[in-house]
Amino acid sequence: MVKTALISVSDKACVTEFAIGLSELGFEILSTGGTGNVLKKAGVLVTPVSGRTGFPEILDGRVKTLHPAIHGGLLADTDNPDHLEQIRELGITPISILCVNLYPFRETVKSGAEENNIIENIDIGGPTLIRSSAKNFQSVTVVIDPGDYEEVLRQLRETGETTLELRRELARKAFAHTASYDIAISGYFNRSMDILHPEKLLLEFKHKQALRYGENPHQKAAFYSEPNPEPASLPNLVQHQGKALSYNNIMDTDAAVAMVREFELPAAVIVKHANPCGIGRDETSLMRAFKRAHSTDAQSAFGGIIALNRKVDAELAEHMAKNFVEVIVAPGFTEDALAVFGKKKNLRILSLPLDAPPTPFSQMKRVRGGILIQESDTITETPAEWKIATACTPDTETMRALEFAWTVVKHVKSNAVVFCQPDETVAIGAGQMSRVDSVKIAVEKAVKELRGSVLASDAFFPFRDSVDAAASYGVKAIVQPGGSIRDKEVIEAANEHGIPMLFTGIRHFRH
Repeated sequence: MVKTALISVSDKACVTEFAIGLSELGFEILSTGGTGNVLKKAGVLVTPVSGRTGFPEILDGRVKTLHPAIHGGLLADTDNPDHLEQIRELGITPISILCVNLYPFRETVKSGAEENNIIENIDIGGPTLIRSSAKNFQSVTVVIDPGDYEEVLRQLRETGETTLELRRELARKAFAHTASYDIAISGYFNRSMDILHPEKLLLEFKHKQALRYGENPHQKAAFYSEPNPEPASLPNLVQHQGKALSYNNIMDTDAAVAMVREFELPAAVIVKHANPCGIGRDETSLMRAFKRAHSTDAQSAFGGIIALNRKVDAELAEHMAKNFVEVIVAPGFTEDALAVFGKKKNLRILSLPLDAPPTPFSQMKRVRGGILIQESDTITETPAEWKIATACTPDTETMRALEFAWTVVKHVKSNAVVFCQPDETVAIGAGQMSRVDSVKIAVEKAVKELRGSVLASDAFFPFRDSVDAAASYGVKAIVQPGGSIRDKEVIEAANEHGIPMLFTGIRHFRH
């Protein structure tokens, strides 16, 4: 009996070669309008689906394959005598190969098309065909990926049929394909209706790469990408050299990239365990920016992640290569810089278009039995709107330092305290249970002069003790959210010490 293959694809890559191969193996080729025309031009003998169903395509092509003659042929279990008898009585021919991929819904949405065009690119017949065939993988080979054409033809040429193992794997891919499609459609409606937190959160991520290991070498890990990541997000990293990335490398690189994108001037960030060891910027020189960042805490910077927001030249590469570094990420590297880094084969060199504007995104964290989701901390703040809580006010240079410090502190794990000059971090206290302890740790680690620096705190000071401590170290101004029931006490302390203190009204906890 002549075997039948139904081919109807939007992505027509290699489909004529596949159809020709099936024809040479004696398959009758069923097809729909657009695909059928392409195959006919390539010399493939095609039977229109309407010729099998006895029913024309209708409703501008919305109904083409939704017919018992098609789905009976796909769903009949050829190992079941009752199924075979039923389709014989009804004049239905089994279909043993289905080659279908779906209307380009995501691409249509991404193009900015009008809604009526988007709706017309919601495929109905295609997913139904795929699901029918995948359910009946015992009898049907379902192919949704042009990358699988060659293997299907190879097996057919060698044995006359595909293996059950291959059919099961192709069915798995097929159900993932239709699930992905439905997630894209659901996501479109959520976005178009401004539904931020729908009753069912449907997520899709595509395997990007296996990672060297997880947080520890005994933990397996992988990196998955969302379907359409923004240009300056980590799925678009280009690795020029070095060992495979680990889970920690990805986490720290993401933190470093988020920090360095905060600055328009040439800037450098050094990160360890998702906290900055140092951040520096300069009006013109990336080298000076890096030196300022590195000098904050050179000891902690050992084995860190470096992010820079300008192209790296050979001179800076030579300077950075003197230290042990895990990862360097920047918008680009000169050939001479890459040659310098090439002497350190294990050093991971990554490029990413960091000049692309950041876009808000949802942050997700897995907890036992569920998932937490929140908007990213990308609120726009205007220092001119900050409240001067004290009797004394900061001068222009001090205000510039406070703005820099406030930008830095939002990227430090809570409780977070940073001491800064206008273009560099001086000392960083991160992740302590007590805010005054964060101050003390920052001071203990400081190698730069604290006197004359400014201090930023990611949340309010609950007591005056942190202000008293800051004054004793020579801090000349403080910026914090405010909002404590003891704000009056804290303000009095700042006034006693003659320290200007500004309230932003915004908290930046980072857990």
